[in-house]
Amino acid sequence: MHRWGHGAVGSSGRLAGVVGLAPVPRDSGRISGSMRRPHRYHRRLLRVFYLSARTAARFCPTSKTFHDRKRGEGKSHKQAIPARARRRLDVLWALIRDQPHWTAQPPQPALTGAA
Repeated sequence: MHRWGHGAVGSSGRLAGVVGLAPVPRDSGRISGSMRRPHRYHRRLLRVFYLSARTAARFCPTSKTFHDRKRGEGKSHKQAIPARARRRLDVLWALIRDQPHWTAQPPQPALTGAA
């Protein structure tokens, strides 16, 4: 299997760590729960997921709904895009893990009363 495949990484969380989308703890002996971006991560893959998430937030209705929901939860645009990128990574992981025969269904045009 490919080096980023199901057996090499193990889970979507580990893949997110490799990509840089999963925070790592910055805990000391007294303080816990402080998270930061990892120092070592695959910068090209992170860029791919960010650009994919930004484009999808503009043009895909499902992604736009997710983005708007995150904004409604009080997240900024800079927080909503990584959340969308992580969701896209999780979907990609499920496709790698299950290996389904997936086909994209184009969006159906909205039917209007005007002819």
